[in-house]
Amino acid sequence: MANNNEDVVRVLNQQVANWTVAFTKLHNFHWYVKGPNFFALHTKFEELYDEASQFIDDLAERILAIGGNPVATLRESLDISIIDEAGKYYKAEEMVAELSKDFTNVSKQLEEAIEVAGKAEDDVTEDMFIGMQTDIDKHNWMLKSYLGE
Repeated sequence: MANNNEDVVRVLNQQVANWTVAFTKLHNFHWYVKGPNFFALHTKFEELYDEASQFIDDLAERILAIGGNPVATLRESLDISIIDEAGKYYKAEEMVAELSKDFTNVSKQLEEAIEVAGKAEDDVTEDMFIGMQTDIDKHNWMLKSYLGE
């Protein structure tokens, strides 16, 4: 079970890192969005960074509950996150497209995380990952709809 637990902590930490970087990226977009869709996107980005904050806390607390150590620095997060930082000068549509790409990649990565938690017979973590993937996929559908995809 120790190896399984280490694998579960690894996939949990991957998501802590992803959402730590996403949290900052979403703030960036929230602060720098401009244009005719400012009000809608400014509000949406705030909703998404609030959700990212909750994901980070829930994931880190789960890691601690199963005896692991959560990623807790920006450097660690940047090193392992599959989400890249964003610059300041994106157009609104580029921001949405970037988030859609990120959400697509995180959702795919969560498929592995769900499998790892299932093999470890960690139903709580597996359920957490399934819930996250459900939320991300719904947000991504909305982002893609905004883009006309």
